[in-house]
Amino acid sequence: MDTKRVGMFLAELRKQNNMTQEQLGEKIGVTNKTVSRWETGAYMPPVEMLEILSNLYDVSINEIVSGKKLNETEYKQQAEENMKAVLSESAFTLKDRIAFFQKKWKKEHAFELIFEMLIIVAVMICGFVFENELWIVAVIAAFVWSVWQNNRMMAFVEKYAYTGNREQQ
Repeated sequence: MDTKRVGMFLAELRKQNNMTQEQLGEKIGVTNKTVSRWETGAYMPPVEMLEILSNLYDVSINEIVSGKKLNETEYKQQAEENMKAVLSESAFTLKDRIAFFQKKWKKEHAFELIFEMLIIVAVMICGFVFENELWIVAVIAAFVWSVWQNNRMMAFVEKYAYTGNREQQ
C-alpha cells in the first residue's frame, strides 16, 4: 500500500468537499495535525476512521486505501490486499480518540469547572473560619461534584469517540 498516494487521495477528497483539515478534524473527532499526517502519508487512518471517511466522502474503504477510484475489476483485486495492509498499519487507536474527546470536553467546560470548584473551596474555608461542620458538607459536595462531572465527560466521550459523530450539542 502506498501511503503517500492514499494521503494525496484523502487530501483530494477533502478539498472536493470544501473542507479545511481543521474542519474535517472537528467533524470526525481528530486534530488537524492528525488529518495532515494522513494526507502526507506519515501514517494511515485506523479502520474505524476509514469507515467514517468512506461515508463522509461517499467512496469505499477499498478505494481510500488504494488511493484512487476503482472500477469493478480493480475493486475485487485490491480488496484483500488493502484490508490486510490497513489492519497492520493502523496507528490511531480508540484510546487516542477517547483521550482527544476527554481533553476537548475539559477545554470546553474549563470555566464552569473552575467556577464550581472555587465555590466548593470557599464553602470549605468558611467552615474552617466559622468553626462549624460546613467544611464536611463541602468535602462531600466536592466528591459528588467530581463524580457527576466525570460522568458528564464520559457521556460526551462515549457519544463521540465511538461513533465519530461530532455535530454540535
